[in-house]
Parts: sequence; C-alpha cells; structure tokens
Amino acid sequence: MEEDKFGLQWEDEINQAVQKFERMRRNNESYFFDVVEFESIIDYYIENNNSVKAYEAASLASKQHPYSVSIQLRKAKVLLEKGRALEALGILKQLESIEPGNHEIFIAKGTAMGILGDIQGAKRVFDYALSLDYDDIAGILFSIVSVLQNLNYYDHLIPYLLRLIELEPEFQSHLYDLAYAYEKTEDYANSIIYYLKYLEEEPFSDSAWYNLGIIYNKIDQPSKALEAYDYALAVNHQNSFALFNKANILSNLERYTEAIPVYHEYLGVEPDSFEALNYLGECYEKTGDVILARQYYHDAIEIAPEYAEPWFGLGVVELKTGNPDDSIIFFRKAVRLDDENPEYWYFMGKAYHARSELKSSVSCFREALKLDPYYDEVWLDFAKIILSEKLEKKALPYLDHACKATGEVPGINYLLASFYLKSGNTDRAFYHLSLALDIDSGLFFVYRELFPRQILSRKIIRLLIKFDLI
Repeated sequence: MEEDKFGLQWEDEINQAVQKFERMRRNNESYFFDVVEFESIIDYYIENNNSVKAYEAASLASKQHPYSVSIQLRKAKVLLEKGRALEALGILKQLESIEPGNHEIFIAKGTAMGILGDIQGAKRVFDYALSLDYDDIAGILFSIVSVLQNLNYYDHLIPYLLRLIELEPEFQSHLYDLAYAYEKTEDYANSIIYYLKYLEEEPFSDSAWYNLGIIYNKIDQPSKALEAYDYALAVNHQNSFALFNKANILSNLERYTEAIPVYHEYLGVEPDSFEALNYLGECYEKTGDVILARQYYHDAIEIAPEYAEPWFGLGVVELKTGNPDDSIIFFRKAVRLDDENPEYWYFMGKAYHARSELKSSVSCFREALKLDPYYDEVWLDFAKIILSEKLEKKALPYLDHACKATGEVPGINYLLASFYLKSGNTDRAFYHLSLALDIDSGLFFVYRELFPRQILSRKIIRLLIKFDLI
C-alpha cells in the first residue's frame, strides 16, 4: 500500500514538472528546473515518442545544468533518437572520461557507433559495458539487445540474447525475440525451434503462430503453414494477416474452393483490399464461375484502377469464354499499366492467335520472351505457330541469334533442335538437343510433341535413350 502511494506521488510530481514546462513554452517565459525535474520531463517525452519536445527540454536542461552527467546523457540519447549520432558521440566521449564506470554511457556510445555503421566497434563498446557492472548483467544485455533490434542487427544480437535467456529463463518473451532474430537472419530451422519453445509456454500467442506459418511457407511446407495459421485464427479469428496468408496458400495449392470462403472472411475484416478482391476473382475464374470472377475483378478495379492484375484477369476470363476481341482490350490495359510482366504479353499473344492475327501474336510472344527467356509455355506456343505456318526455315536465323544473345536457355535449344530436324540438318539438331538436355532434360516432356518419333535420327534416339527419355 505504501509503495502504491509513493508511486502515485512520483507520478504526480512528473505531471507537475511537465505541466510547468508546457506552461513555460506556452507563455514564452523562462523557468528554472532542478536536475530531477528535467530528468522527469525528458524521460516523459522520450517515453511518449515526442522527440521534438524531448530535444527542446534536453537542450534547455544542458544549458541550466551543463555539468550534470545524467542531463548530458539524456541529451545524447535524444540526439540518437533523432539520428544525430555524431553529435551524440561527441557528448558521450566527454562523459566517459567523467564517469568511466557508467555502463549507460557506453551503451549509448555503442548505439551511436551502430547507427554510424561501425557494428564491430559497437560490439566492443557493448562488451566493455558488460564488464562494468556484474550485478546488472541481465539489464545491460537487455539494453544491448534492444538497441541491436532497433538497428536491425539481428545476426549480431543473437549471442547477447542467448546469454540473456540463460540468465532470465523465466522471461518467455526472450524466446520470441530469439525466434524472430533467427527468422530475420533466415536461419529458419532455429527460428522454428524457438517459436515452438515459446508456444509451449504461450500457446495463445497468435503472432507467434502467424510468424511460424510464414516460416513454414518460406521453406515450402504449406500443410504446416496452414496448420499454424489455423492456430493463429483459433486464438484470434480476426487476425487478418493470417486469413490472407491462409487463403493465398490454399489458392497456390489450387484448392480454390477452400480458398474462396477464407478470402471472403478476410474481406469481412478488410473490405477495401483490392488484392483480395483480385485473388477472389481468380479463384472463381479457376472454378469456372465466370460471373463472379468478373464481379470481383471489377470490384478490384473500382478500388484500384491502376492495379494491372484484375484487368489481366478479365482478359483471361474473356479469352476462356471465347471472346478474344474483348480479352485483347483488357490485356492491352494490363500491359499499359505493367509492360514488364511476361505473362500479360503471352496471353495477349494467345488472344491475337485466337483471332488468327499471327503477326501480332508472334510479336507479343517475342516481348514475353525478352522479359523471360525461360518461359517454356511461350516457346512451345511460338513453335506451334511456326510449325503450323511452315515457317521453320525463316525462324531459324532469328532463333540462332536469340540463342547467342540469351545464352544457354533450354527452350530456344529445344526449338532449334526441332526445326533443324524438320529441315533435315540432323547434326545441328543433335547439337542443340544435346545442349537442351544437358541444361534441363526434364523439360523434354514439355516439348516432346515437337519431336515425333518418325523423324528422329538414330543418333538422336540414342541420345534420348541415354537420358532415359524413350
């Protein structure tokens, strides 16, 4: 009871000091504050993230009490908050000669060095701070970890955090921080270990389950990611991030009918998410419900007309439903908004091909391949057009040039092998097929229709047998 009374009294004194400072500023007057009052005022503004007033108070305090180490230290900390590390470092170097045993000075100095990019120097100073007060190692370690977290030096904070966990095993939040640090350094195995350790003690942390889901998704374990997101949602059914990520995984797994209600649930929380509206349109498109697909693509466009994907989605719907004329209108809009997406060019080429406009179709395919020379579907459709129009001989110079320009791209070599085979040049066909198989023999099954058995030479048959493709 006595402690509560003292706490309330101290809080009241802080409020009085702050109000006095505010009154001085408001009336443009000059008041005197003792060191304790200034400490309270500066700390108050720092805790309330008001760096402007904190700096103003620290500047006035350092004028009224120029020899106060605590005031000068606070001024240095305020300067660090404002990113003025060099100025802070100047103050701190003076203070360390006055109080060489004050670990707070060295933590602040290490912070300044970290801001300036000298992380190795910062660590040396932090390690020195740890040697100054053996009675408060845990507190110093916590301060160092907090600094390194704020500066995003996650790989450097891990050793300090491991020491802190040894000293304070009862603080489960340290496990969470360590798991997050490992996650940021892409050490996913250790990150999973510590998230699971944390969740053993804190099973109702939806943020930990959510982060675990992200990691499982990154390491291509979608079933575990979905399980983690489900736990997150069981704890907090309105965790919109978990909803969105769960829906995306289901969609990526082509489980569109399962993804649809999750996207709807997400939109119940975030109704203006044009990304979710677009993905929902795609799910309906994949399940064959073109009416709802169109509706949600249009809803996405209404919110974000500059977003290319729903325009592209409408183009796909129209192309699938036998309306290439309308699809081209939408594909052109998508390309105008994002002309560096090879898929947009490819589908526009397919739409032109559906209208028998071969020149425009080939032109779009070429744009797609400029952006992504490894786009095998484009190479295959490109080849089909060339073969159907009997343009192999005309295409060979272009493909030879493209092969020299792009390097060892399997698609070009499969096409060159096929076209040289059709033109009777079996040696060149064998050469390019060998290159393609060496690069990626598995892709042969994508291009297999370009190599009918009846035109294969014995040498090429032996080559395919060697790769276990016949």
